[in-house]
Amino acid sequence: MNILKTAIEGVFILEPAVFRDARGYFFESFNQRKFEALVGPVRFVQDNESKSCYGVVRGLHFQKGPDAQSKLLRVISGSVLDVAVDLREGSPTFGKHVAVELTGENRRQLFIPRGFAHGFGVLSREALFQYKCDNFYAPSSEGAIVWDDPDLGIDWRIPAGDVILSEKDRRNPTFKEYCNER
Repeated sequence: MNILKTAIEGVFILEPAVFRDARGYFFESFNQRKFEALVGPVRFVQDNESKSCYGVVRGLHFQKGPDAQSKLLRVISGSVLDVAVDLREGSPTFGKHVAVELTGENRRQLFIPRGFAHGFGVLSREALFQYKCDNFYAPSSEGAIVWDDPDLGIDWRIPAGDVILSEKDRRNPTFKEYCNER
């Protein structure tokens, strides 16, 4: 497995070794020992999966306080733009984001540590998305920031008229509102 650093400390792209032959391919999508040797100790406790069509944007979501989550994200099929926004107090990259295209073909994974908002937009006709979390979902600790916040300046690579949001995500606060609530 190869690890690539991003512009934000603690956020990593992981590229697995893929073994191909006439039958197809094989790769190890997760190995705790190898992962910890590259990233450090993280104990995942929950796996999630979603299937979405083109234009769906989910996010930007996070959990606060002791319920914050680290995530290891990957796409099984299709293509998404995966986004992590730094919400860590005192971080030199607070309010900055990393955007990485994850596809079923490139098999890249994105590791996002605790203290980030996360979202993704579906770039293909359909995408099957999987991720591991190191903390259980806690609705009482849930938070969010609106996907198209102008201060964050995220290029989702989806025309605004094609974006499909949940009713809940339409009402998310802006980044400035999030900062004022802290």
